[in-house]
Amino acid sequence: MSVLEVTGLKKAFIAPDGARTPILDIERFAMDEGAQVALHGASGSGKTTFLNLIAGVLKADEGRIVVAGREVTALREAGRDRVRAECIGYVFQTFNLLQGYTALENVMLGMMFGAGVDRPRAEALLERVGLADRMAYKPRQLSVGQQQRVVVARALATRPKLVLADEPTGNLDARRAADALDLVREVCLEYAAALLLVSHDTDVLERFETRHELADLNRAASGV
Repeated sequence: MSVLEVTGLKKAFIAPDGARTPILDIERFAMDEGAQVALHGASGSGKTTFLNLIAGVLKADEGRIVVAGREVTALREAGRDRVRAECIGYVFQTFNLLQGYTALENVMLGMMFGAGVDRPRAEALLERVGLADRMAYKPRQLSVGQQQRVVVARALATRPKLVLADEPTGNLDARRAADALDLVREVCLEYAAALLLVSHDTDVLERFETRHELADLNRAASGV
């Protein structure tokens, strides 16, 4: 069963002088439940824009995006926010943790926009990612690798059907990057969430059986 369907997707950015720059023109992209797909491309090629369109953070100019049976592109901003909260987990390269809150509070805050706060689940997720003894620590008291683990736990907190990961190993050294990637993939499998990861790191990409070059999907990049 499909968890993500993208058809006829177009997005362009308008410069201050009014010039229109096409960023994405994707005829079709789809993922099944439980799939793990890596998407790669050069910096500035539109990878993050693509994820933000799927998540409903940005609104498409044209096309259709369906996540877990819900058409994101047919919704107003509030509706897109609801789909993101209920169906999508997001792993950011920059973490986006709230510095004044503990690891546990950061995970529970991520639940507030979905079905509601479930402290036992938040605790279980932090235990699963190896932070059972760090739940009361604030981000500044955690290593970079530990902060990434909090981000993974937060992304899975709302039982998402799809996890989007934007350069999730970009701030980590090679050893920690490999560990973080393994963790993201393992936890997604365990919690039955599909994973779409974007990266330009060849070491990361080679660990995925299914990977796509964004330029091969993007007619805007090829000038078609």
